[in-house]
Amino acid sequence: MTMTFANGDSLEYWKGAEEGKLLFQKCKSCGAVQFPPRHHCATCWEADLDWSESAGTGTVETFTIVRRAPLPAFRDKVPYVVASIIVAEGPRMIAALVGDDALDVRIGDAVTVDFETDHEGNTLPVFRRA
Repeated sequence: MTMTFANGDSLEYWKGAEEGKLLFQKCKSCGAVQFPPRHHCATCWEADLDWSESAGTGTVETFTIVRRAPLPAFRDKVPYVVASIIVAEGPRMIAALVGDDALDVRIGDAVTVDFETDHEGNTLPVFRRA
């Protein structure tokens, strides 16, 4: 378990990813669901947060196709899709869109979450067209 990105606010999120679960924080005071993880609710500023598992579904809000690798570690991946996903619970996530039909993506496409391990051993959420 690498979790290069984990900090005090996001550790549970990354642990969930390691287990194949997409977790979001939910405020116990106002019910807002948020991403990325924070130490307080971004809506009402209360610090009483719980973790809840996402349904793992969403919709493509927008996307870009990367055709030139920004770093050597990405050279074998181009072309690849980076998408803004509105997940069913409300938050927006920026994530890779993967799968054989990823390059056929359109705004409004339904997607489901999956998990992949990056070149550093981190488990990351990615999405696939549904």
